[in-house]
Amino acid sequence: MHLIVDQYGVFISKHQGRIRVIKEKERLAEVPIMHLEQIIICSDGVGLSSDIVRACAEEGIPIHFLNSESGSDYGTLMHSGITGMALTRRAQLRAGDDERGLRLAQAFAGGKIQSQANLLRYAAKNRKESDPELYQELTRTATEILDALPPLRAVRGMLTDETRALLMGFEGVAGARYWAAVARLIPADLAWPGRETRGARDRFNQALNYGYGVLQTQVRTALILAGLDPNAGFLHADRPGKPSLTLDLIEEFRQAVVDRTLIGLVNRQFEIVQRDDGLLDDATRKRIVEKILERMNSTELYEGKRQPLRHILQCQARHIATFVRGERPDYEPFVMGW
Repeated sequence: MHLIVDQYGVFISKHQGRIRVIKEKERLAEVPIMHLEQIIICSDGVGLSSDIVRACAEEGIPIHFLNSESGSDYGTLMHSGITGMALTRRAQLRAGDDERGLRLAQAFAGGKIQSQANLLRYAAKNRKESDPELYQELTRTATEILDALPPLRAVRGMLTDETRALLMGFEGVAGARYWAAVARLIPADLAWPGRETRGARDRFNQALNYGYGVLQTQVRTALILAGLDPNAGFLHADRPGKPSLTLDLIEEFRQAVVDRTLIGLVNRQFEIVQRDDGLLDDATRKRIVEKILERMNSTELYEGKRQPLRHILQCQARHIATFVRGERPDYEPFVMGW
């Protein structure tokens, strides 16, 4: 069970093994702690009792905070003991200075490229009879996207600024083809200008960015639980305040979790509504959070059987940890099916 708090001025407290959300003496929600998986706060002006923080820490329930406007996540409260896996973190930092770092960076970028192609194939197969022309276009673009894989995998040596730039270049070429194809999959009335990240003003990009913010909270939690430092990445360069490893691992799950979900929603007449100030309204943001978390519980084929995406994400984080510790010979990215 997930508790989503999206109203200004509410207070979250603990009462006899349950979590209460109250606003001006009105009880908005009450959830048993034993059934709760996480709390996501996506509004300003929310109060938390210290009892709630302690209870959630003791029960391993993360409390995530999302920017109420952009959806970018700016923090998670978790038990401090979870971050105390020094051996894994030391191995992670050493991996950035040898060939393991390059292999991880190649895996993250390669997994994303394969999932982009597979999402287009997934969309194409549903249009083979109804729109043969679009079917051919999507299939062709998927093949062109995969053209980036051989040169990406051919990069050799250590992880340096130069090799990282090569990988990002191949990923960028594939991404440009992917987003051009996505434009054919969403309704024309969204007037989508193409992919934009920070500062996007159109509805679909804002929805994508908000969805990625929700996914980022899940990825960071998985990395921390695996004993990894979410800020020490490989494909993405380290910068102060930049969660580089979180941005690395999220690449494997963007298409499976966010893109597929939102493309499906807007094609089923889900209305993305903006407020007068041009930002997503409360109902739209809450709906996006709910659908992303719902998608995390759906299954994909993984290691020979269908498993929830939430479990797959945690396994991938653990595989990074065992790879950098030398307990796994290689790291294979997750690739969504089609």
